[in-house]
Amino acid sequence: MDSVSLSEVTVIRRTHLGFMHSFRQPFSGVPISLKFSSSKVEGARAISSSITNNTKSHQFVYGERISATSDSGYKINGVVNIKSRTMISSVKERLLLDATDDQYGGVIVDHRKLPSNPYAFASMLRASLTDWRRKGKKGVWLKLPVEQSELVPIAVKEGFEYHHAEKGYVMLTYWIPEEEPSMLPANASHQVGVGGFVLNQHKEVLVVQEKYCAPSITGLWKLPTGFINESEEIFSGAVREVKEETGVDTEFSEVIAFRHAHNVAFEKSDLFFICMLRPLSDKIIIDDLEIKAAKWMPLVEFVEQPMIREDKMFKRVIEICEARLRHCYCGLSPHRLVSTFDGRPSSLYYNVVNDENDPSHSNCIADYL
Repeated sequence: MDSVSLSEVTVIRRTHLGFMHSFRQPFSGVPISLKFSSSKVEGARAISSSITNNTKSHQFVYGERISATSDSGYKINGVVNIKSRTMISSVKERLLLDATDDQYGGVIVDHRKLPSNPYAFASMLRASLTDWRRKGKKGVWLKLPVEQSELVPIAVKEGFEYHHAEKGYVMLTYWIPEEEPSMLPANASHQVGVGGFVLNQHKEVLVVQEKYCAPSITGLWKLPTGFINESEEIFSGAVREVKEETGVDTEFSEVIAFRHAHNVAFEKSDLFFICMLRPLSDKIIIDDLEIKAAKWMPLVEFVEQPMIREDKMFKRVIEICEARLRHCYCGLSPHRLVSTFDGRPSSLYYNVVNDENDPSHSNCIADYL
């Protein structure tokens, strides 16, 4: 048996020792101290069930005999103590899950303080839901670490729903108001990808052949592409992907276009940003895990590939890139700004045709190479 906390001992006793309730009458008014045999459980005499003897109610907390008195106080071992109600309240709070209020009238359960015993978790979860409902709380966020995955079916049985999952945890939610529709936000709906259009001074574009791809595109020379990591900027993600796949160092220029598609992977939508990058080196060192081959390919030869020539969307992307080289098109550049709504710096993408105060901000008139 794993070591458990005092609050878990309390709940376990209530769960496993319920059969003692049928023996209340023969032992009415007699202090009973129940103990656990496990050597890992300390302070096992946590809280016993209430024992009713006619008009008196007794409880045993930490081995002390507590009974209610007519003056709204409590007797501990026969001594009246008005302040002992604080002890009872404190013990009661230990039977609830640790949680903090969020700014939307809901609660966020502290996953670092979850009970390790499933029986204790089940009882504490039910008691917490009752308490939150009484207090008028709305949404509940319950994060369960993978190390405590055995608690997931217990929460689902109580009405929790899956929200999302990562490698180390699963997030569950519960909407308390039955008369109101759930206002909890849905899981992330999009994945974000980037592609790097890298053109050198010889009008050669950096292209790759993927090692693992659909049979229909086997042998196709394409742009280096990949997914944005969590908390990664679009511009830095594009530079990183090109470096990882080809070994070529680049500098971000601008976003020239982006594609929005739906039902791409596991019914999720997809945002794909095509970025123009300036090469800072030309030596190619491919990533053997992902890439079959990479090279600098004449732009004319690249666009003449049958699959590229027949694809209307990609053909338009190449036309946009060529228009940018002729200063007939202007892409989007990131500008770091801080919003008063959250006080955090963010990247706002837009183009500046002509900034008289600071010409360096005018990305539309700058040469790509």
